[in-house]
Amino acid sequence: MIRVLIVDDHAVLRDGMRAVLAAQSDIEVVAEAADGVAAVQQIVRYKPDVVLLDLNLPLMSGFDVLRELQRRNLAPAVLVLTMNEAPEHVRIAFELGARGFVRKGSAAATVIDGVRAVHAGRRFLPDELTGEALEALLAAPGRQLLDALSTRERQVMRLVCEGMSSADIGRMLNLSAKTVDTYRSRLMHKLGVADVTALVKLAVREGLISIEK
Repeated sequence: MIRVLIVDDHAVLRDGMRAVLAAQSDIEVVAEAADGVAAVQQIVRYKPDVVLLDLNLPLMSGFDVLRELQRRNLAPAVLVLTMNEAPEHVRIAFELGARGFVRKGSAAATVIDGVRAVHAGRRFLPDELTGEALEALLAAPGRQLLDALSTRERQVMRLVCEGMSSADIGRMLNLSAKTVDTYRSRLMHKLGVADVTALVKLAVREGLISIEK
């Protein structure tokens, strides 16, 4: 079971999140908190696997909660709840150990996918994350954006960067060319790049491919 703590100062949102998550056979909501101080106390008490964390909290902000978790060497997977993705907030939250973002009001399936993704050690970013916020992540330390790609998206990225066509990639991965195009479009959106040249530069910079023959 994935044990989840929900942290938000709005009871209605907490109730909605609880209902969505409790309906899943592999997820258990172990506790809730309405402010940052209570959040840290509940994390210490219940040791949840995943924390759904609002950044705008009374008494102690979500950022301060993340700092306190680092100070205490506590390491639940944190999925940030957000109304918008201010680039600086995205960058700071990831630097402080958050593993993903999900918009308040997102579809139930998105929230569930986010919880499962961060619990599995993956990054989770909403599809609508803005280009400016993506650039902030690219400028941040680490490989946050590449961590957000699925295994299949990484495979497609490498093959695209090697100059293969969608048809050739499809034959290699046993996919249709249309499906490859969908993966290609999705991964380029997640990475905030507009063309293959920019994609190759990013892949080389992050060590995903080598320019050596």
